[in-house]
Order: sequence, then structure tokens, then C-alpha cells
Amino acid sequence: MECRVLSIQSHVVRGYVGNKSASFPLQVLGFEVDSINSVQFSNHTGYSHWKGQVLTADELHVLYEGIKLNNVNHYDYVLTGYTRDTSFLEMVVDIVQELKRANPNLVYVCDPVLGDHGSMYVPQNLHPVYKNKVVPVADIITPNQFEAELLTGKNISTEKDAVEVMDLLHKMGPDTVVITSSDLPPRLGDRFLVSFGSQRILMPDGTRKTQRIRIEVPKVDAVFVGTGDLFAAMLLAWTHHYPTDLKTACEKTFSVMHHVIQRTISYAHGKITAKKFFYICVCMA
Repeated sequence: MECRVLSIQSHVVRGYVGNKSASFPLQVLGFEVDSINSVQFSNHTGYSHWKGQVLTADELHVLYEGIKLNNVNHYDYVLTGYTRDTSFLEMVVDIVQELKRANPNLVYVCDPVLGDHGSMYVPQNLHPVYKNKVVPVADIITPNQFEAELLTGKNISTEKDAVEVMDLLHKMGPDTVVITSSDLPPRLGDRFLVSFGSQRILMPDGTRKTQRIRIEVPKVDAVFVGTGDLFAAMLLAWTHHYPTDLKTACEKTFSVMHHVIQRTISYAHGKITAKKFFYICVCMA
């Protein structure tokens, strides 16, 4: 059965971020992907120079109306990432709400791209829009530690803090929260990175069960862009296959990330290794 994703993210001519990081991996896994580019830049903004255009809310509306007039606005998932305009983000919310009215089972996966390591790399006026309008309509969100803290107003200094922040995010709307990276000390040593996940599951009797996981993955001695976009796309894919098993979905997502990064490093070094070993520690909280 066809599973169709509307992916609203950035596009770059050179490099792999946004839709260029998300669309092809989803297609490889069997998803049909319709892409709308929130921005079209020459390259990502980490370069010294970049040029391009930002799609406005009106332009987004025109594109969506074209899809709707042809009666092909039928989606199972919406995936969103980087944008720089508040009215555009508000239009995304309107589109998601309309699509959910047409398909109550639609799942909205949101990577709330705000910043990292204590600083924002989008305009600050996007923060209240994400907090008050976007997150409440999302089903799955993938913030890093800084973004999770920003959205909830609570710092994460301990694992207990991380659980409380995820609970606060649940109360805002999403049933699945994955904090993709944190600064907390790993149990396996400094060469690992700690992430957290939490999923609320509606039981047949109407009650809710919460599954929590702590994940430690190997650090890589390199810096990449587009990894968050790939992560959100792969979490979409694997939660589709394991909708009530966040542990397995995250294991598979982090495994993909690790192998893609390792293969990218090998290409950068001019060689491909046959190494396929991957270690992941998932602890049930």
C-alpha cells in the first residue's frame, strides 16, 4: 500500500541538507515523497557565503492550492524541518490541520529547528510560533537538548530533568518525543553520545502507557550538516513500521545514522571500508 509523505524543508544546490537529506532515503524505504522547499539556497548557511530565496507563506499557499485543486492532497505523513519565516510556519500549521481533518490518522513529524549548543540559528520570533502553534499539532518531535529546553523553559542537567522535559513536551501535544542529542555524561564513556526518547501509547482500555528509552551511540570525530534532517526522516520511516515500539524504531534510526556517517567519512578519506559493526546501548527507564 502506498504511503505518501509531504516534506516541507530546505533545499540547497550544493550539499545535502533538508529535503536533499530526507527525500531519497525515504524513497529507498518505499515511501512516496512530495517535496516543498521552504528555502532554496546555493548551499547551507554554514558557508562563508550563500545566496537564494525564502518561500513565503503566500507562495506556500499557492503550491498547496495547486495540489488540492487536482485532488492529490492525500497524505499519510507530513515532515517539516528548517524554515526562517513565521508566517510560513503558521501556514504549515494550517495545512497540517486541514490534512488531519481529511485524514485523522495522518502523522505529523516535526524537527523544531531552532538552534544548538546554546544559540539560535533561526530568527528568534520563530520560537513562540513553534512553542504555541507547531508543537501542539505535531505527533512526533525530534528536538536536540537546546531546542527541548527552549520549548519547555526547563534546563536539562540530569536524566530526571530529561524525563520531565519530555513529559512537558507530551503535555504540549506530541505523543512521541526524541531528544536527539544531549550534553549529559554517557555511562559507556566519553566516546558516546546520550539521547532520550518517550512515547505515550493509548491502550485498548483508554489508558495511556509511556515507554521511555535512553540511547547511547558512538560519537564521530567530525562535523556534518543535514544529520538532523536525515534523523527525522528515518524516525518517520521506522515508527511507521514500529508505531508502538519506540525502542526498535530508535535502534534502527540510529543504526542508519551511524552507517551513513561512517560511509561518508570513508568516502571523504577516499576509501570504503567493509566494517559493518555497530554498537548501541538502549536502556529501558
